Amino acid sequence: MKKKMIPTTLLLSALIFSLSPICEAVWLTVPHTGSKCVSEEIQSNVVVLADYLVISEEHSIFPTVSVKVTAPYGSVLHHKENTTNGQFAFTTQESGTYLACFEADAKSHGNRDFSINIDWKTGIAAKDWDSIARKEKIEGVELELKKLEGAVEAIHENLIYLRNREAEMRIVSEKTNSRVAWYSIMSLGICIVVSGLQILYLKQYFEKKKLI
Repeated sequence: MKKKMIPTTLLLSALIFSLSPICEAVWLTVPHTGSKCVSEEIQSNVVVLADYLVISEEHSIFPTVSVKVTAPYGSVLHHKENTTNGQFAFTTQESGTYLACFEADAKSHGNRDFSINIDWKTGIAAKDWDSIARKEKIEGVELELKKLEGAVEAIHENLIYLRNREAEMRIVSEKTNSRVAWYSIMSLGICIVVSGLQILYLKQYFEKKKLI
């Protein structure tokens, strides 16, 4: 019986799809008063690319929003007002939670809630592989191998990041346990000293009253 051979390109494509980070398409319902935010925890030195588009169910209303993207320590990475669509891109400088907030502009939405579509890509998913292929003059299996190499590097970096986070959490846990132990010892010592002082005071009191 002849075995059916699967093309190498398809195998590589399937492997890349399973290993590489998947871009996230997010739908947000923005209230006509207030704001709505989306966040993601990202490590440092990661490329982030996102496109956003305001969707209105009524064609006669064209709501606009104010967009603000902030880093974990509060620095503003992207800020745009009175817009219906746009894009932001940056490379993360520190690890932590990155926040993108969308706020409805007053009197642009007819006091109705509306939706925003966000195409959020990070890491290898944010790379423009067509440009890379043209620049390096590669195609076919060689391009798929390049994608696979990028996926493996991304996974390796994620593993290092998780290992470092685990080490940090272990250090914090050990310090916390040490502080709790010292606090318990100090509390016990204070209780013993206070009890001794109470006994001494009662003894002196009873001797003074000639009860003992």
